[in-house]
Amino acid sequence: MTQIPFTPRGTLTQDRPLSDLTWLRVGGPADWFFQPEDADDLSAFLAALPRDLPVFPMGVGSNLIVRDGGLRAVVIRLGRGFNAISVEGERVIAGAAALDAHVARKAAQAGRDLTFLRTIPGSIGGAVTMNAGCYGEYVADRLESVRMVLRSGEIVEKPAGELGLAYRQSALPEGAVVISATFRAPPGDPEDLAQRMETQLAKRDATQPTKDRTAGSTFRNPAGFSSTGRADDTHDLKAWSLIEAAGMRGATRGGAQMSPKHANFLINTGGASAADLEGLGEEVRKRVFQNSGIELEWEIKRIGDPAP
Repeated sequence: MTQIPFTPRGTLTQDRPLSDLTWLRVGGPADWFFQPEDADDLSAFLAALPRDLPVFPMGVGSNLIVRDGGLRAVVIRLGRGFNAISVEGERVIAGAAALDAHVARKAAQAGRDLTFLRTIPGSIGGAVTMNAGCYGEYVADRLESVRMVLRSGEIVEKPAGELGLAYRQSALPEGAVVISATFRAPPGDPEDLAQRMETQLAKRDATQPTKDRTAGSTFRNPAGFSSTGRADDTHDLKAWSLIEAAGMRGATRGGAQMSPKHANFLINTGGASAADLEGLGEEVRKRVFQNSGIELEWEIKRIGDPAP
């Protein structure tokens, strides 16, 4: 294991298990796990880190499978020093560790509309990285700029147009860690915005297995989205309908199951391994391809090594 010749102000832990940090509660340890004190601490740490040591920025683990053998990398997880939210006129500035739901609520209280973030699980850093979206609106529609720390340790600010935002993806520099994002939010009546979010939550809870251990949507919807991440009305294929047509709603492997409530949600029913979850997902992809000729793409990120 590569040693780190630098003592940061934040917390640096060796062989840190990651299973308790993911919503699916699976996965082995990271070689190193770093929680920086602030942006300057993160900058100095990355600058001193050996260049051959991979870096993986981790949010709240809401869209992640860590494989059972763990991760040969430095996992960087931002905490309280990176979760501030402020509203300055039409701009909403949120730290990367701020939860999407909290940003939506605070913006609404100030009469600014970022309600699409309310039902998206996870934090702002992950939302930017994945160009997260809901109800036809995406981060790309509202994002103005992002501050990040590059792998070299340099702190930079980049406009949204330079991030390569597309459907459920971005083109951030390798090893870069997002530390904050600035959104331009349209005005709205706080009471109306609050009511809209309540309606969205009720709809989500009625159609998705929100009480189970999931990582959100398992697979991306097939092609039918523009390069900006906006829906293309000429296509209406949904991953869940393809999974259901292939007879895989409710399918199981070990402690893993495709939710009976929503076929595109992979759940840990208790005791599932990462291999169970990923293996079931791959079986779903195989069956869908056999049935429809369409190859589903993972939306959940899978990282690390399988168990020996």
